Amino acid sequence: MTTLPRPTIDLSADEARRIVLRAQGFLGAPDRRAGVRGILRGLGAIQLDTISVLARSHELIPYARLGAVGRRTVHDAYWTAAGDGAAPAGPHAFEYWAHAACILPIEEWPHFAFRRRAYRNRPHWNHELPDEVYEQVVKQVRAEGPLTATELGGAKRTSEWWDWSGAKVAVERALMYGEVVCVQRRGWKRVYDLAERAVPRELLHDDLDDAECLRRLVGLAGRALGVGTRADIADYYRLKGEQVDAVIADSGLVPVRVEGWGRPAWAHPEALATPPRGRHRTTLLSPFDSLIWERARTERIFGFTHRLEAYVPRHKRVHGYYAMPVLAGGRLVGRVDPARAGRTLVARQVTVDGIKAVPAVARALVETASWVDCTDVRVERVDAPELRAPLERELARLSA
Repeated sequence: MTTLPRPTIDLSADEARRIVLRAQGFLGAPDRRAGVRGILRGLGAIQLDTISVLARSHELIPYARLGAVGRRTVHDAYWTAAGDGAAPAGPHAFEYWAHAACILPIEEWPHFAFRRRAYRNRPHWNHELPDEVYEQVVKQVRAEGPLTATELGGAKRTSEWWDWSGAKVAVERALMYGEVVCVQRRGWKRVYDLAERAVPRELLHDDLDDAECLRRLVGLAGRALGVGTRADIADYYRLKGEQVDAVIADSGLVPVRVEGWGRPAWAHPEALATPPRGRHRTTLLSPFDSLIWERARTERIFGFTHRLEAYVPRHKRVHGYYAMPVLAGGRLVGRVDPARAGRTLVARQVTVDGIKAVPAVARALVETASWVDCTDVRVERVDAPELRAPLERELARLSA
């Protein structure tokens, strides 16, 4: 690793936890004027996922921070272009591979040049594709304008989710190369357009070398995390450890020691400028929320083991198909595996960290139910049976 200055700042485990919560938008009053786009820029990336139980993850993430923001408002913030009256309308965001498939602020397009170059130089792919298919797809987008994979000839060859058609493979490869871009969706379908048409002219370049791209992304990861280890910072945009090592000394992040972490850490200067204070959010978290992206980090900061079990065989699940952690008072105090039955939010399985956490879990359930237009909450199972009655009483009280 690169030789770095010795840390001169010591943080307690509690201070680090509060710094993380503020950086992720869960401590202090949110900037409601900035809204969903402010959340996107603060986090630097919002993960997309196809699973929809109460709502899709990209909707749950701003809800968890802002409260009952309208779902139409969320979609417009990501995928509706807007101008200032003097300039033509332009996109606010684009989709690309970051931590996973993510929505990213459009101004970060130049900083993913290093990844586009890496994809272009990749020696092999999982899907074989004749050259003429790729060229035909790009030619069709150029001639006909923004198109979905269906409009390009179909997204799938069979009903299997992974069995993409040649057109889908080609257009996704073109997206990875940066020849096309997705800055809007129709329903849940990506709309592909030529990057040269869709990306604002001042951003449409790959001029930045790898080091400058990496410095920017390491700095953004540090800001969004508040404080993190090398592994935490690398994981945020799925960088390699050696890529972080090469630029972290010039990233603007400050080396710190965190009680109990046992390995070097870095904090963003803004995170250290003022003590983190303010109101804590009480909410259900998407399993794909960036607060809990990295399991080892979540365990280190919150003493909480989080694992998405949607892809685990039913008989091996411990907490449920889409278990959503409950955040309250700056702690992770339980889990809820939700479902919907008409206008009822069904808590299929609930885990509560003791009697003191019951009011917070009940509040999170009632507020989420209201947001997704459910009129009541029904509990099916509580892991600690003695907490079922107190939870149901609290739900009844809040719903009265």
